[in-house]
Amino acid sequence: METRIAVIAIIVEDRESSAAMNEVLHQYGEYIIGRMGIPYKQKGISLISVAIDAPNEIISALTGKLGNIPGLTAKAAYSKA
Repeated sequence: METRIAVIAIIVEDRESSAAMNEVLHQYGEYIIGRMGIPYKQKGISLISVAIDAPNEIISALTGKLGNIPGLTAKAAYSKA
């Protein structure tokens, strides 16, 4: 199956949602290339980027599950390659 490279941007506005986010990311761990988190203490949020190499359906499913967690916003940006 053909895969695509994408970056999922996650904004965590409620730290209580971090456990649910980590559980979802763990479920898709085999597709994750890497992840970087930046706490922005002045605003009380965290910014997380997740690089992923997966089929389109997997990227969409992961982004959708993350976006359904209260206190999170998630969007994917796809490479053209």
